[in-house]
Amino acid sequence: MESHSFTRYRHADFIHEDGLMLVNGGRAIVPNVIKAVQVARERGILVVWVVREHDPLGRDVEHFRRHLYAAGKVGPTAKGSVGAELVDGLVIKEGDYKLVKTRFSAFFATHLHSFLQGAGINKLVITGVQTPNCIRQTVFDAVALDYRSVSVIVDATAAASPEVHVANMFDMKNVGVATPTLQEWSKSNA
Repeated sequence: MESHSFTRYRHADFIHEDGLMLVNGGRAIVPNVIKAVQVARERGILVVWVVREHDPLGRDVEHFRRHLYAAGKVGPTAKGSVGAELVDGLVIKEGDYKLVKTRFSAFFATHLHSFLQGAGINKLVITGVQTPNCIRQTVFDAVALDYRSVSVIVDATAAASPEVHVANMFDMKNVGVATPTLQEWSKSNA
């Protein structure tokens, strides 16, 4: 196995038109995320599925979102809800790793860093939504934790608007993060 990990974020609540946390650009990148996962598996890269799942009562959600879990409501990505499921075409397979998180960063209050260190992984490739939140927080934590290489596939990540996406990709690139297209990454030795 290579010394890097491929991380993806894709929940129905962020992609489907009636999703509680719809990201406007999310649906368009699903085919690229599917292809990126396929390429990662073909290369023997560990695929880590970072999924957001919350207590159905919202007890583990950020304070500013707790109102979405009011009595009688199923809040965003509540464990066991349709919104917490992966979108069609994305399947966790044997050998992949699933990590559940409750905050923007995949590193915050999880065991991701120790898991990756234990596997000898020092390079990360990231896809998913949403660029200014989960993607950016995870990337900046990875940079702070001194991962040797962090890449964000620019056309396999998305934000609520193209402007927000571009601005965040610019910020990440300025701290040494690679921002290849799917085609560039697929042809590289990354």
